[in-house]
Amino acid sequence: MYMHFGLRTSEVTPQRDIRSEPDSPSSLKTLLSAPGPLSIITLVETCLREAHHQHASDIHIEPNEHAIRVRFRIDGMLCDIVTLPRTIHSEIISRIKVLSHLRTDEHQAAQDGRFRATFATTAVDIRVSIAPTHHGENAVLRLLTEHATPRTLSTLGLHENDQAKIERAVACQSGMILATGPTGSGKTSTLYTLLKLLNHSEISIVTIEDPIEYAVAGVTQMQINPRSNLTFANGLRTVLRQDPNVIMVGEIRDAETANIAINTALTGHLLLSTLHTNDAATTLPRLLDMGVDAYLVASTINIAIGQRLVRKICLHCRTKHTPTEAETRHLKLSSHTTTEKYENVPNKFFHGAGCPACNHSGYAGRIGIYEVLVVSPTIREAILQRASAATIHTIAQSEGLTSMFEDGLRKAAKGDTTIAEVLRVVGTPIS
Repeated sequence: MYMHFGLRTSEVTPQRDIRSEPDSPSSLKTLLSAPGPLSIITLVETCLREAHHQHASDIHIEPNEHAIRVRFRIDGMLCDIVTLPRTIHSEIISRIKVLSHLRTDEHQAAQDGRFRATFATTAVDIRVSIAPTHHGENAVLRLLTEHATPRTLSTLGLHENDQAKIERAVACQSGMILATGPTGSGKTSTLYTLLKLLNHSEISIVTIEDPIEYAVAGVTQMQINPRSNLTFANGLRTVLRQDPNVIMVGEIRDAETANIAINTALTGHLLLSTLHTNDAATTLPRLLDMGVDAYLVASTINIAIGQRLVRKICLHCRTKHTPTEAETRHLKLSSHTTTEKYENVPNKFFHGAGCPACNHSGYAGRIGIYEVLVVSPTIREAILQRASAATIHTIAQSEGLTSMFEDGLRKAAKGDTTIAEVLRVVGTPIS
């Protein structure tokens, strides 16, 4: 049903210049400035289209006492887009629930759903999370394109030395490769890039994901479904009967999955997965804490990739930048570097001055910063001795590990990102 709601232009407050096609009749800016009543169906559709156009990963629709705040997460940062009147909140949430096949009469329980939208020739899967809050239901929509953008280890931002380490690990026919970091650090993109390297007709690749974020031709992909008892652990048991060479497990969340994954890698399979840890070295003690025997961890892990995403400097307004006193102070005080290493850091960096192309933020897009820990014989011995993450990190550095902080400084010196962004993500935030 096409419903109209009387919404005056004065009730809508744009918060951010929308980077849309000037002549696009479907842009939020055009829609909200048009006279007359506004369709909720058109409003929701336009919001989705605009988010896709701006390469947003998430849409936040947040009610407060007097209004609705709409924000997009772009390049990892939330940006205020528009403020809507509180009176249309229930209609917006109802429309999203209808699209997601959720209960429209339930307002006090959290609900999760999904639907698909098509913009031009691009299909986008949209995951929906509805949660009750003090001022009404809050909605967060995650946008997932149907096909992954082709990437290489180089375009991800990996240094040549780290690329070589990963390529050697990928060439192994058994063992584990783990991508580690917090939510939103690009772990899934790393795994899909590794799948691309491995994807040949001579081998069988099976994935277990929650959800399937990108469709990959030539790869058998399974999505977990707790309602049918298809969990990561049970899915792994099923996959082993599918005669795979390579298995990707979206995430190791619990002890049961960790133990099955380790034993799978021990029996002649190459297994890729992710784990939520702060850095590469913490991955190994974390598996021990999950109840995996030390000798199994030492025998199966090939490499652990620690990573974060930093915003890239806008190429249209990039300019040279001398570190401020605050940046210099935080560089020296950062726990990720030493005075000796800091003295070798260049004193010339870059930043974005701000321009219309980047909406005056100085940033456009993101790039990864990494540390690739190869489990060498010395580190295997340290695992057997249940050494701490700090000890393992020290050993790895003596064997050539470049930390995420150092990789970030290297990218800042090249002009890929700013020193402030590196400090924000992996160092000491500048206040």
